[in-house]
Amino acid sequence: MSGRAEGHETAGTLVVAAPGAAASAPALPAASPPRAPLPLAAAAASSQAVARQRSALTRAQAAATELAPRLHYQLTRLGPAGQAGLASLVAALVFATSTLLPVRHALDALRADLVRAQQPSAAQSPDQAAPRLVESLPTRGQVPVVIGVIYAQAKQNGVSLDTGHYSYSAPKAGALARYDVEFPVKAGYPEIRSFINGTLTAVPAAALAKLHVERKTVGDATVNANIGFVIFLRSE
Repeated sequence: MSGRAEGHETAGTLVVAAPGAAASAPALPAASPPRAPLPLAAAAASSQAVARQRSALTRAQAAATELAPRLHYQLTRLGPAGQAGLASLVAALVFATSTLLPVRHALDALRADLVRAQQPSAAQSPDQAAPRLVESLPTRGQVPVVIGVIYAQAKQNGVSLDTGHYSYSAPKAGALARYDVEFPVKAGYPEIRSFINGTLTAVPAAALAKLHVERKTVGDATVNANIGFVIFLRSE
């Protein structure tokens, strides 16, 4: 009959359904799954890391506390002479670290630069080096400046240039122009040598073309010399 309730028994429980209940009762939503628990393993690992760091710090502090009396005892056993020697050793180490090592590094760098200078790069061929060399030479208009440098070197080395002879040679086919200068001087031989070396260093475009030295007597401290330089020039 339609007006009777129907029921069925499952697992010891009697379930009774009213007529039309299946059609009219709303559907219950499905139960949401339980939330995942907190990452307890990660928290435990972090706590263990903090504990290890604290333990290491504690051991380091304990070791430092024990080391200080030992060092004091050892220094006391050394006595005044031993303590002075230890202080000298420490000062020597500080000096070596702050002074000698930088100097050693600078010498190593200078040695490396000299090696590179003695072994020019293969990429720079003679055809490439020659134009650069010519471009570094002075022009005829710059000769007064070059002569001024020569006079400055003579004054710096105690050589008096009272007179001088100058001549200009125009460039020929495939050659550079040149400016010849000659100075008769009277000075000590060491001063003359220093003057020549200083001039050749200060004026890269100059070359020693003539040197005649005459000493009147064996014990004479000064000599008479004729010094000639040639200055190579490039075109204007």
